[in-house]
Amino acid sequence: MPKSPTPPANDTTPERAAGSEYTVDELARVAGTTVRNVRAYQDRDLLMPPDKRGRVGIYNDSHVARLKLINHLLARGYTLSNIQDLIKAIDDGGDLRSILGLENAIGGPWSHTRPRTYSLPELIRLFGPQAPSSLTRLADLGLLERKGLSFVARNPAMLDTAAATVREGIPASELLDVLEEARPHFDAIARALVAMVVRHLDRYDAGALPPATDMPALVDAIWRLRPLSTVFVENEILRALEEQSSAYLGGRVATILEQTLGRRAGASVAPAGAQDVAAEAGKAAAKKAGAKAQGKVAGKKR
Repeated sequence: MPKSPTPPANDTTPERAAGSEYTVDELARVAGTTVRNVRAYQDRDLLMPPDKRGRVGIYNDSHVARLKLINHLLARGYTLSNIQDLIKAIDDGGDLRSILGLENAIGGPWSHTRPRTYSLPELIRLFGPQAPSSLTRLADLGLLERKGLSFVARNPAMLDTAAATVREGIPASELLDVLEEARPHFDAIARALVAMVVRHLDRYDAGALPPATDMPALVDAIWRLRPLSTVFVENEILRALEEQSSAYLGGRVATILEQTLGRRAGASVAPAGAQDVAAEAGKAAAKKAGAKAQGKVAGKKR
């Protein structure tokens, strides 16, 4: 196994050049595992050793991709021995640099935001007094992870945005309700996009890696498609937000106009009930006047 996995020599796209570096603690958080597991995987040659900077090991996105692959295989019921045999066969079956490039392109992180640690007083300053009651739901949604007396956010920008929304008067509970409701829809969008890419790029047998000659072009295609996918999703959500906001504004203005026009019409036209009363009064007056006239005519005849 190589001391330090490096991207392919033609690795020039901005997304790959901006790869992150992690300490072992950060790597475990980003990949959703533990430091103990990271050490164990290294001992079994499932994970490449880190670069050494003095006494500190520095990991990169290739390690993240490998750990996510291991987690996925474990979740599907494979043992570490099975995974070890599989990874050894993959590593022995082709150029390791190309395999790592493909693994990183597929399983590497899509965001290079670094985790951040918050204390409970900091979270209360961000979310207000209701923060402690929201911690469990924040953890269930993956926005926070408890670490002793502190809390780690894998994506601090997401947490800061949520806190800013709460400061605008939106209760944290309602914001989390919306996130829980929306997440399955985003998962469905992601599945559709991945399925589309797979249909066009993965034309190989399910039990075999792509030929080594195809690897560079395949890796480059995946890296080019990744930012295109994010642009597609971002612009579609912006379009939907614009349409929904405009629909709300239009509906609200229409309601106000209807009420205003209704009041004006009521001021210029007597209400139906008032018109009925006036009509009845007019009929009664005419009948009375007619009776008087008939009386006068009868008196003259006598």
